[in-house]
Amino acid sequence: MKETDIYDIKDNVVELIGKEWMLITAGSIENFNTMTASWGNMGFLWGKPVVTVYVRPQRYTLEFLEREECFTLSFFSGKYREALNICGTKSGRDTDKVAESGLTPYSPADGTVSFEEARMVIKCRKLYKGKLGEEEFIDKSLLPKWYPQRDLHYMYIAEIEKVWVGR
Repeated sequence: MKETDIYDIKDNVVELIGKEWMLITAGSIENFNTMTASWGNMGFLWGKPVVTVYVRPQRYTLEFLEREECFTLSFFSGKYREALNICGTKSGRDTDKVAESGLTPYSPADGTVSFEEARMVIKCRKLYKGKLGEEEFIDKSLLPKWYPQRDLHYMYIAEIEKVWVGR
């Protein structure tokens, strides 16, 4: 993979995250967890290019996100959809979902973790963490649909530090 500038990325971000999905990965190559996500944002905030990711409190990846300063977002071609399904439906607490998915972990830089099969990897450094609150929802109809168990997401805003493309 080769490093590139975030401003050179031409992907439609809504399609990239919402339809193609991504893996959020945190930890070291020796001890990490990953999860599939289809909720997120990319944009510009506080004078920086940023991403926003959302993680439910019961997700094992949350423990790794809490510990680490940085994490990666990995994007894949459509032929890896089943691998993303596995990483989104299995818990790293209970199984080696990465081995089951057939993905190959590697460290692109600075101790972060991604996967050799990714077509794009974004290294992110956390800037802000918050938790969605029921009281802040203007459209309360979203709560029973998306949060029937009231397990509202944690939100992380992170600076995009590096981007690699290839494969």
